[in-house]
Amino acid sequence: MKPWPYPLWLAHRGAGRLAPENTLAAFRAGAGFGFRAFECDVKLSRDGEAFLLHDDTLERTTSGRGSPAGLDWTELARLDAGGWHGPAYAAEPLPRFAQIAAFCQANACMLNVEIKPCPGDEARTGAAVAREAARLWAGALPPLLSSFKPEALAAARDAEPALPRALLLDQLWDGWPEAAEALGVAAVITNWRLMDRALIERLHGSGWRALVYTVNDAAVAGRLIADGIDGLITDAVDRFGPHRPDAP
Repeated sequence: MKPWPYPLWLAHRGAGRLAPENTLAAFRAGAGFGFRAFECDVKLSRDGEAFLLHDDTLERTTSGRGSPAGLDWTELARLDAGGWHGPAYAAEPLPRFAQIAAFCQANACMLNVEIKPCPGDEARTGAAVAREAARLWAGALPPLLSSFKPEALAAARDAEPALPRALLLDQLWDGWPEAAEALGVAAVITNWRLMDRALIERLHGSGWRALVYTVNDAAVAGRLIADGIDGLITDAVDRFGPHRPDAP
Protein backbone atom coordinates (compact mmCIF):
# COMPACT_ATOMS: atom_id res chain seq x y z
CA MET A 1 0.00 0.00 0.00
CA LYS A 2 1.01 3.60 -0.49
CA PRO A 3 2.21 5.50 2.61
CA TRP A 4 -0.70 6.79 4.69
CA PRO A 5 -0.23 10.40 5.82
CA TYR A 6 -3.34 10.75 8.00
CA PRO A 7 -3.31 10.33 11.80
CA LEU A 8 -4.96 7.36 13.50
CA TRP A 9 -7.44 9.50 15.46
CA LEU A 10 -10.00 11.79 13.82
CA ALA A 11 -12.43 14.00 15.74
CA HIS A 12 -15.98 13.52 14.46
CA ARG A 13 -17.63 16.66 13.05
CA GLY A 14 -14.95 18.70 14.80
CA ALA A 15 -15.67 17.71 18.37
CA GLY A 16 -19.36 17.45 17.85
CA ARG A 17 -20.45 16.33 21.30
CA LEU A 18 -18.53 19.00 23.22
CA ALA A 19 -19.42 21.90 20.92
CA PRO A 20 -21.88 22.43 18.07
CA GLU A 21 -21.01 19.89 15.39
CA ASN A 22 -19.47 21.03 12.12
CA THR A 23 -18.59 24.49 13.43
CA LEU A 24 -15.27 26.22 13.99
CA ALA A 25 -16.02 26.05 17.72
CA ALA A 26 -16.05 22.26 17.46
CA PHE A 27 -12.77 22.22 15.57
CA ARG A 28 -11.18 24.43 18.20
CA ALA A 29 -12.43 22.12 20.95
CA GLY A 30 -10.98 19.07 19.23
CA ALA A 31 -7.66 20.78 18.63
CA GLY A 32 -7.58 21.67 22.32
CA PHE A 33 -7.51 17.95 23.11
CA GLY A 34 -4.59 17.37 20.79
CA PHE A 35 -6.44 16.13 17.72
CA ARG A 36 -4.68 16.85 14.47
CA ALA A 37 -7.21 15.24 12.17
CA PHE A 38 -10.91 15.90 11.81
CA GLU A 39 -13.98 14.62 9.98
CA CYS A 40 -16.66 16.98 8.72
CA ASP A 41 -19.64 17.08 6.36
CA VAL A 42 -19.73 19.41 3.36
CA LYS A 43 -22.66 20.27 1.09
CA LEU A 44 -23.63 23.09 -1.27
CA SER A 45 -25.91 26.08 -0.98
CA ARG A 46 -28.28 26.90 -3.82
CA ASP A 47 -25.71 29.26 -5.31
CA GLY A 48 -22.86 26.76 -5.01
CA GLU A 49 -21.07 27.73 -1.79
CA ALA A 50 -19.45 24.75 -0.05
CA PHE A 51 -20.22 24.80 3.68
CA LEU A 52 -20.45 22.46 6.67
CA LEU A 53 -23.71 20.76 7.65
CA HIS A 54 -24.66 17.14 8.23
CA ASP A 55 -28.43 16.95 7.81
CA ASP A 56 -30.56 17.36 4.70
CA THR A 57 -32.64 19.88 6.66
CA LEU A 58 -31.71 22.80 8.88
CA GLU A 59 -33.93 22.29 11.93
CA ARG A 60 -31.78 20.07 14.17
CA THR A 61 -28.59 22.15 14.28
CA THR A 62 -29.53 25.65 13.13
CA SER A 63 -32.19 28.31 13.54
CA GLY A 64 -33.32 27.71 9.97
CA ARG A 65 -35.99 25.50 8.47
CA GLY A 66 -36.24 23.30 5.41
CA SER A 67 -33.56 22.23 2.97
CA PRO A 68 -30.29 24.17 2.74
CA ALA A 69 -30.30 23.41 -0.98
CA GLY A 70 -33.08 25.96 -1.36
CA LEU A 71 -31.12 28.86 0.17
CA ASP A 72 -28.27 31.02 -1.05
CA TRP A 73 -25.16 31.36 1.09
CA THR A 74 -26.04 34.90 2.19
CA GLU A 75 -29.18 33.46 3.83
CA LEU A 76 -27.41 30.44 5.36
CA ALA A 77 -24.64 32.63 6.76
CA ARG A 78 -27.15 34.48 8.95
CA LEU A 79 -28.35 31.33 10.74
CA ASP A 80 -27.44 30.43 14.32
CA ALA A 81 -25.68 27.05 14.22
CA GLY A 82 -24.67 26.99 17.89
CA GLY A 83 -27.54 28.04 20.10
CA TRP A 84 -29.11 24.55 20.00
CA HIS A 85 -26.05 23.23 21.81
CA GLY A 86 -26.13 25.81 24.61
CA PRO A 87 -26.11 29.54 25.31
CA ALA A 88 -22.32 29.72 25.24
CA TYR A 89 -22.47 28.99 21.52
CA ALA A 90 -25.38 31.23 20.55
CA ALA A 91 -24.85 32.90 17.17
CA GLU A 92 -22.09 30.49 16.12
CA PRO A 93 -22.39 30.53 12.32
CA LEU A 94 -22.27 27.80 9.75
CA PRO A 95 -18.69 27.75 8.46
CA ARG A 96 -17.68 27.88 4.84
CA PHE A 97 -15.45 25.03 3.69
CA ALA A 98 -12.77 27.65 3.02
CA GLN A 99 -12.75 28.64 6.70
CA ILE A 100 -12.21 25.05 7.79
CA ALA A 101 -9.38 24.71 5.28
CA ALA A 102 -7.73 27.81 6.71
CA PHE A 103 -8.08 26.50 10.28
CA CYS A 104 -6.64 23.10 9.40
CA GLN A 105 -3.69 24.50 7.51
CA ALA A 106 -2.91 27.09 10.19
CA ASN A 107 -2.85 24.30 12.80
CA ALA A 108 -1.20 21.57 10.69
CA CYS A 109 -4.35 19.43 10.85
CA MET A 110 -5.57 16.81 8.38
CA LEU A 111 -9.16 16.49 7.23
CA ASN A 112 -11.58 13.80 6.10
CA VAL A 113 -14.27 15.59 4.12
CA GLU A 114 -17.51 13.67 3.85
CA ILE A 115 -19.26 14.85 0.69
CA LYS A 116 -22.82 15.09 2.00
CA PRO A 117 -25.07 16.10 -0.91
CA CYS A 118 -28.69 17.01 -0.47
CA PRO A 119 -30.91 14.48 -2.28
CA GLY A 120 -30.60 14.80 -6.03
CA ASP A 121 -27.48 16.98 -5.82
CA GLU A 122 -24.87 14.20 -5.73
CA ALA A 123 -22.89 14.92 -8.89
CA ARG A 124 -22.87 18.71 -8.54
CA THR A 125 -21.77 18.47 -4.92
CA GLY A 126 -19.06 15.88 -5.51
CA ALA A 127 -17.50 17.85 -8.34
CA ALA A 128 -17.72 21.22 -6.59
CA VAL A 129 -16.29 19.98 -3.29
CA ALA A 130 -13.39 18.29 -5.08
CA ARG A 131 -12.58 21.40 -7.09
CA GLU A 132 -12.73 23.57 -3.98
CA ALA A 133 -10.53 21.16 -2.03
CA ALA A 134 -7.95 21.15 -4.81
CA ARG A 135 -7.95 24.95 -4.84
CA LEU A 136 -7.81 25.39 -1.07
CA TRP A 137 -5.06 22.82 -0.53
CA ALA A 138 -3.00 23.65 -3.63
CA GLY A 139 0.60 22.72 -2.87
CA ALA A 140 -0.32 21.08 0.46
CA LEU A 141 -1.30 17.58 1.54
CA PRO A 142 -4.95 17.37 0.47
CA PRO A 143 -7.91 16.14 2.51
CA LEU A 144 -9.40 12.69 2.09
CA LEU A 145 -12.74 12.96 0.26
CA SER A 146 -15.33 10.38 1.34
CA SER A 147 -18.99 9.70 0.68
CA PHE A 148 -21.73 7.13 1.05
CA LYS A 149 -22.85 8.19 -2.42
CA PRO A 150 -20.86 6.56 -5.26
CA GLU A 151 -22.26 9.18 -7.66
CA ALA A 152 -20.70 11.95 -5.59
CA LEU A 153 -17.35 10.18 -5.41
CA ALA A 154 -17.40 9.51 -9.15
CA ALA A 155 -17.97 13.21 -9.81
CA ALA A 156 -15.15 14.09 -7.41
CA ARG A 157 -12.86 11.62 -9.18
CA ASP A 158 -13.70 13.06 -12.57
CA ALA A 159 -13.22 16.64 -11.40
CA GLU A 160 -9.97 16.16 -9.46
CA PRO A 161 -8.58 12.65 -10.01
CA ALA A 162 -5.42 13.30 -7.96
CA LEU A 163 -7.33 13.81 -4.70
CA PRO A 164 -7.59 10.72 -2.44
CA ARG A 165 -11.04 9.21 -2.03
CA ALA A 166 -12.77 6.82 0.38
CA LEU A 167 -16.02 4.90 0.09
CA LEU A 168 -18.22 5.08 3.19
CA LEU A 169 -20.24 1.98 4.08
CA ASP A 170 -22.98 1.53 6.64
CA GLN A 171 -23.51 -1.99 5.36
CA LEU A 172 -21.55 -4.31 3.08
CA TRP A 173 -23.95 -4.06 0.15
CA ASP A 174 -23.64 -6.25 -2.90
CA GLY A 175 -21.01 -4.95 -5.26
CA TRP A 176 -19.22 -2.61 -2.88
CA PRO A 177 -15.73 -3.98 -3.69
CA GLU A 178 -16.32 -3.47 -7.41
CA ALA A 179 -17.62 0.04 -6.73
CA ALA A 180 -14.56 0.87 -4.64
CA GLU A 181 -12.29 -0.41 -7.39
CA ALA A 182 -14.09 1.59 -10.08
CA LEU A 183 -13.93 4.73 -7.95
CA GLY A 184 -10.20 4.35 -7.44
CA VAL A 185 -10.42 4.73 -3.69
CA ALA A 186 -7.49 4.93 -1.31
CA ALA A 187 -9.58 3.78 1.67
CA VAL A 188 -12.86 2.26 2.79
CA ILE A 189 -14.54 3.68 5.90
CA THR A 190 -17.19 1.52 7.57
CA ASN A 191 -19.45 1.59 10.58
CA TRP A 192 -17.23 0.15 13.29
CA ARG A 193 -19.66 -2.74 13.79
CA LEU A 194 -18.75 -4.07 10.34
CA MET A 195 -15.00 -3.99 10.83
CA ASP A 196 -12.91 -6.89 12.06
CA ARG A 197 -9.46 -8.32 11.41
CA ALA A 198 -10.65 -10.28 8.38
CA LEU A 199 -12.13 -7.22 6.69
CA ILE A 200 -9.05 -5.12 7.51
CA GLU A 201 -6.86 -7.77 5.90
CA ARG A 202 -9.17 -7.94 2.89
CA LEU A 203 -9.03 -4.18 2.43
CA HIS A 204 -5.27 -4.09 2.86
CA GLY A 205 -4.96 -6.93 0.37
CA SER A 206 -6.74 -4.74 -2.18
CA GLY A 207 -4.39 -1.86 -1.46
CA TRP A 208 -6.96 0.13 0.51
CA ARG A 209 -6.69 1.59 3.99
CA ALA A 210 -9.32 0.67 6.60
CA LEU A 211 -11.05 3.30 8.74
CA VAL A 212 -14.14 3.25 10.97
CA TYR A 213 -16.75 5.55 12.43
CA THR A 214 -17.85 6.39 15.13
CA VAL A 215 -15.85 4.68 17.90
CA ASN A 216 -16.70 5.94 21.39
CA ASP A 217 -15.81 2.83 23.40
CA ALA A 218 -12.22 2.28 24.51
CA ALA A 219 -12.46 -1.52 24.32
CA VAL A 220 -13.68 -1.35 20.72
CA ALA A 221 -10.90 1.09 19.83
CA GLY A 222 -8.30 -1.16 21.43
CA ARG A 223 -9.53 -4.20 19.52
CA LEU A 224 -9.50 -2.39 16.20
CA ILE A 225 -6.03 -0.95 16.78
CA ALA A 226 -4.76 -4.45 17.57
CA ASP A 227 -6.39 -5.68 14.37
CA GLY A 228 -4.47 -3.11 12.30
CA ILE A 229 -7.00 -0.33 11.69
CA ASP A 230 -5.68 2.78 9.94
CA GLY A 231 -8.09 5.38 11.31
CA LEU A 232 -10.72 5.82 14.02
CA ILE A 233 -13.32 8.58 13.92
CA THR A 234 -14.60 9.43 17.40
CA ASP A 235 -16.88 11.75 19.34
CA ALA A 236 -15.06 10.96 22.59
CA VAL A 237 -12.29 13.49 22.10
CA ASP A 238 -12.06 14.19 25.82
CA ARG A 239 -11.70 10.53 26.82
CA PHE A 240 -9.21 9.00 24.41
CA GLY A 241 -7.15 9.83 21.39
CA PRO A 242 -3.75 11.39 20.67
CA HIS A 243 -3.66 13.17 24.04
CA ARG A 244 -4.00 9.81 25.84
CA PRO A 245 -1.22 7.58 24.52
CA ASP A 246 -1.98 5.06 27.29
CA ALA A 247 -5.63 4.67 26.14
CA PRO A 248 -7.82 4.08 23.80
